[in-house]
Amino acid sequence: MSKDIRIKKGLNINLVGAAELTTSKAVLSNVYTINLDDFHGIIPKLLLKEGAEVKTGEAIFYNKNIEDMHFVSPVSGEIVEIVRGARRRILEIKILADKSQDVVEHKKLDVEKASKEDVKAYLLKGGCWPFIKQRPYDVVANPDATPKAIFVSGYASAPLAADYDYVLKGKEAQLQAAIAALGKMTPGKIHVSVGKDGNSPLAALKGIELHKVSGPHPAGLVGTQINKIDPINKGELVWVVSPQDLVLIGEFLLTGKFSAERLVALAGSTVKTPKYYLTKIGAEISTFLYASGVNEENFRVINGDVLTGSKSRPDGYLGYYNNLVTVIPEGDDYELFGWNKPVFNKISNTRALTFSWLQPNKKYDLNTNTNGEHRAFVVTGQYEQVFPMDIYPMQLLKACMVKDLDEMEQLGLYEVAPEDFSLTEFICISKQPHQKIIREGLDLLQKEIG
Repeated sequence: MSKDIRIKKGLNINLVGAAELTTSKAVLSNVYTINLDDFHGIIPKLLLKEGAEVKTGEAIFYNKNIEDMHFVSPVSGEIVEIVRGARRRILEIKILADKSQDVVEHKKLDVEKASKEDVKAYLLKGGCWPFIKQRPYDVVANPDATPKAIFVSGYASAPLAADYDYVLKGKEAQLQAAIAALGKMTPGKIHVSVGKDGNSPLAALKGIELHKVSGPHPAGLVGTQINKIDPINKGELVWVVSPQDLVLIGEFLLTGKFSAERLVALAGSTVKTPKYYLTKIGAEISTFLYASGVNEENFRVINGDVLTGSKSRPDGYLGYYNNLVTVIPEGDDYELFGWNKPVFNKISNTRALTFSWLQPNKKYDLNTNTNGEHRAFVVTGQYEQVFPMDIYPMQLLKACMVKDLDEMEQLGLYEVAPEDFSLTEFICISKQPHQKIIREGLDLLQKEIG
């Protein structure tokens, strides 16, 4: 029997250009790229050098602090470039794919008979461990720690988000295998959330506690669900896995082969035919972007959704954890007297010369314009209207800015991740970078307290 979670505070951002529920196979990418920024806090130590031949699933580097944690190649081919930045910091690893696509084969693991340590070692060696993230700090999980619970959110409420009910269809065996393995890693429960009115394959899994979620964004964010189901206190931690990463873990457990295949939603008002594409982690975005066509000359490609994604180029690469690429018009124009006239074509949670509240289901064609400049925080009470956690968002942001560790702890920084502040950042009239502030606060807390 499921437990319902109803979120009242929030704001749905309905945009034009949702992906149609049809799938095409993307053109094979020539070069695949691993971006080290996707693994926040990881210090990589290379196992292979530039020019080395690599197989799919073969380790390219490991975590300096946890040497058993391997990061593997999504394809087979040649490592053609290792991009470095200041102090020779590794930024990207580029792999030129070959035609053979050889795969490293591991001996299959009998999950039912395997111990916790067997499962852990198998996932670490096979390169699937980076798919498991932990709260607090929103980083790749520490395999030496034991989480009090594991959370999987199968309900996506972000703008133009991929439909998990569609993406996970036919993947029941992989999902169940992954759940069985993860169940050995925690003495607590595996909490799985699905949409209240959906038909998710996750709902039929065994060994889980099911929750049906409803309400506006950020109801689908796993941080919101953790706060409502089993909040994190100081000294506690939970693990988080996205549904599509759960599929890849299950695929590895069932076959012994690492698979980097992803079903990616290409969405946005600039895309002529938004739909789903079957591709691989690190693939060139252009391999499926131009297949759907674009109807603007000046547009922005976003790796992820419009609230939490990162700016990319049309010839950029799919992020390690992303299952959505959004393309919207670039907002580099200025509106004369835009601050002093009624607004009918934009979303706002206020009623000051704006009318989106009269049409809550209307879809909008928005660009990247911030509609204002950066300024000091203005106390309006708007953040609390869209922030469903039992936390004071503005006070926590200010505590992070002044690096007050005691206040950060007391105000609930352990419970949040940067994405939990994406909606408050969207409505912020002060145009403050909320997610960046929270990320820096989490890094400081982890460094000082651990």
